[in-house]
Amino acid sequence: MSELSPELLLAAYAHGVFPMAESRDDPTLYWLDPDERGILPLESFHLSRRLRRTVRSDRFAVRIDSAFSRVIDACAAPRRGSADSWINDEIKSLYTDLFNRGFCHSVECWREERLVGGLYGVSIGGAFFGESMFSLERDASKIALVHLVARLRAGGFVLLDTQFVTDHLTQFGVIEISRENYQQRLRQAIMIDEADFFALPDGVTQRLSGELAIQSITQTS
Repeated sequence: MSELSPELLLAAYAHGVFPMAESRDDPTLYWLDPDERGILPLESFHLSRRLRRTVRSDRFAVRIDSAFSRVIDACAAPRRGSADSWINDEIKSLYTDLFNRGFCHSVECWREERLVGGLYGVSIGGAFFGESMFSLERDASKIALVHLVARLRAGGFVLLDTQFVTDHLTQFGVIEISRENYQQRLRQAIMIDEADFFALPDGVTQRLSGELAIQSITQTS
């Protein structure tokens, strides 16, 4: 595809389609619309006792949208077990543009002033489309995911799209559904105008504690 605009990208997400590159250095993007889609049901998110204790310990300071470009760069960087990436320069540019327009968000884990983990994704209505995550310290990406789920629950979101099912995500309760089922959920989710990604503190101007995140996840479970 060529001349992919932020507007076209948002329209694609609203129809259940998303782009990827073959590799970090390949300028070409292609659309994906999987027959089976991974989603993480927010109402049945599984949080192990060990991870719950880690989240409550506030090992990392969790911030929202304070370093989006650094998060997407870290997600695209080579890592153990994954030397290449589907995130190329055009994807970085497009999603940074979406971030500047308020449609993309990052959840970040910090140790002092060092970014050690996080994730980013696209937000439309009551749907959040998880794109990628990274971790430089144990549990950093997991804690970012816990805080994301807490934020989505508090903000009235109803769909967390993971695109695919992975071993890493299975431990949290991710499931695979058909394209038809996904499309039905997606149509309902994007119609929710009142969903608020900032229903919880952003961790920058206000402290975002692990205890508050746990409460958001468990209070109606």
